[in-house]
Parts: sequence; C-alpha cells; structure tokens
Amino acid sequence: MDARTGFPVVGMVGGGQLARMTHQAAVALGQSLHVLAVSADEPAPLVSPNVSLGHHTDLDALRKFAADCDVLTFDHEHVPTEHLRALLAEGVEVRPGPDALVHAQDKLVMRRKLAELGLPIPDFAEVTSVADLHEFGQWPCVLKAARGGYDGRGVWILDSPEDAVIVDELLAAGTPLLVEQKVPLRRELAALVARSPFGQGACWPLVETVQVDGICVEVLAPAPEVSAELAEQAQDLALRVASELGVVGVLAVELFQTDDGIVVNELAMRPHNSGHWTIEGARTSQFEQHLRAVLDYPLGATDALAPAVVMANVLGAPEAPAMGADERLHHLFARYRDAHVHYYGKQERPGRKIGHVTLLGDDMTDVRTRAKLAAHWLSHGEWLDGYEIH
Repeated sequence: MDARTGFPVVGMVGGGQLARMTHQAAVALGQSLHVLAVSADEPAPLVSPNVSLGHHTDLDALRKFAADCDVLTFDHEHVPTEHLRALLAEGVEVRPGPDALVHAQDKLVMRRKLAELGLPIPDFAEVTSVADLHEFGQWPCVLKAARGGYDGRGVWILDSPEDAVIVDELLAAGTPLLVEQKVPLRRELAALVARSPFGQGACWPLVETVQVDGICVEVLAPAPEVSAELAEQAQDLALRVASELGVVGVLAVELFQTDDGIVVNELAMRPHNSGHWTIEGARTSQFEQHLRAVLDYPLGATDALAPAVVMANVLGAPEAPAMGADERLHHLFARYRDAHVHYYGKQERPGRKIGHVTLLGDDMTDVRTRAKLAAHWLSHGEWLDGYEIH
C-alpha cells in the first residue's frame, strides 16, 4: 500500500508502451504504478516517476521489485515461468499467475491445452526434427517458434518439403518449434476480455485486425459484417479460455475467421494492440480494466462509444521524414481535429511501432480512411491524397 495515497501499489514488469499507457490509466484511478524496466529510455520510464531498473530474467531483481508492490503484472510475457513460480511461493501476488501465463508464453503448451478443451484450433505438431515436419505432411504449413515470437518474428511459411531445411538450423540454435496447418482464413479477428480473481468477466466488442507482414496496422471496432451469432461465439470462447486457464487481467484471443467459422490463433495475457481503440472508443479502456482486474475491483462497462472506431498503428517510415514529429503532429491536428494520437516515446526506425492514432465516427469506411491517412502522415510526413479503402 502506498502510504502517501492509501491506494495499492501495482508493479508492472516491462517498460514498453503498454506500461506507459497503463500508467496513464493508473493516474486517473489514484493508483501507484511501479515499473520494472531494463533501461531508463524505454517508453514507460519516460513518463512514470516510479521506475526500478532491472532485467525481467533476473530473479533477484524481480524479488526486490515485488517487495514494494501489492500485486505484480506484466507489460510482456517474457518473464521466465520458473521465476514467477518462485515469487508465487514466496507470497507475491502474481496476476496473471504462472499457470495461466505459460499458455501465452509457450505456443505448444497453449495448443495442447486448447485441444484438450475441444476449442477450434489448427492442426499442429511438435517439431524436434525435420522428420516431424515431413510426418505432419501438410504443405504449405506454418513453422513457429514455441516461445518468444511476436509481430511476425518467429514465424515461417513453408511452401514445400524443400523448405524444411530451415528446421535443422533453428533447432541447432536452441529454438523450440511447432508446425501448424496454414489456415485458409478470410480475415483476422480478436476477442478482448478481462477477468478478475473474483471470477467476474467482461468483454469488448469483437474487432477485426488488419495485418501486413505479420504486423497489425489497423483495428476496426466493431468488426464489420460480423453476425451477432459469430460475435457472441467469439466472446463466449474468450471468456471460457479466461476461466479455464485462470486468467486474471486482460486476455486477447487472436482468431482466424474461415468459411467454416473461427479458429484460435494466439493468446496474450496483458493489454494488447487490438485493444488500444478502447482508450477513446469504449466506456472502460483495456488499461483501466486491467488495473481493475488485477486489484479485484468490479470491472467496468465495455460498450463502444461510437458505431465505428478505428485504431491505426504509426509505423516508422523506410526513410526518416524531413519534417520532425512535433511539426507532423501540428499539421495532423489542423487537418483532423478529432484525431486521438498516442506517441510512445520511441526513436523512429523502419517498421517500428512508434504510436497509434484513433478516430471515431458513424461510417466505418470514412473513419477507416481518415485513420489510415492520419497514421501515414504521422509516419511519413506526406499526405496520400485521393487514398481510398479497397
């Protein structure tokens, strides 16, 4: 408990943009959010006064950090599971706990559990040799690193048996692998929910996520042209996963939509890129909800505040714009006075997520066009005049 405020202290491991935006939500709630960051120039330490420097793989650093916190939660899933079990055994409140979080840390553990629960997933198999890949026998297929991949990293599309030669190299480097069916998807969706220790659940509207080269570039809320039945099925699935795995906090269930329904792609047990739209677009943002959940407060309402909300990621341009970020922001607001911009305090480099922009409105096509134009301007410093969504 923070003696100055009388409110609990939440410790967030990781100093990225998720911790930065969680800190902003904590300010409004009167909470003290402490951040464990690797370096002082990460996004969260740039805005938070309560920062400890240490590595998330260092158990002693985690112990020291947790000693001053009422509950421990995460900006990312990369804390070693055995460290979390050690902290839990020592009386630290870890939310989500290691028995839940391991399903977001290890894709093979996740696939096996979801299969046990009878949930819709792609065909999959563990890969310990090239022979396992040939025995799987589906081409094309998707080879994945079981741990550590994100934003398209740790994923390889193998079109034919000749491509299997990559397996030996990856295994020699110590990368645990699995292979999955290449799902004939129509588009990608995400079901975002939250769950408290008490067992209360809440879900936001189902969204569509648009990916380019494995990186999310847009989130459309609610997902266009989705039947009420499919949306309810996706939300019920996500709430069941949260309950079965004992998740506490925000859970994002990434989904493939196929001609036959939905298939679970991946899980994330923390605030997620697919939920950034909720800051301005929902009654309760995912960041406030995550704090409410890990503190076991009653969860907030999750309905959308407009018929159409679009979040577009601002990705670093291939070449540095001639115009500085501050001047680009000035011009953007002159053109789109209703744009909501979030910069993460990151140095710009090609393809890096340096921020996002959110717009709300009545017509999805119009809102999406304006959000895409705004994000491109913020990253490139140029307007795509005449641009239309196709």
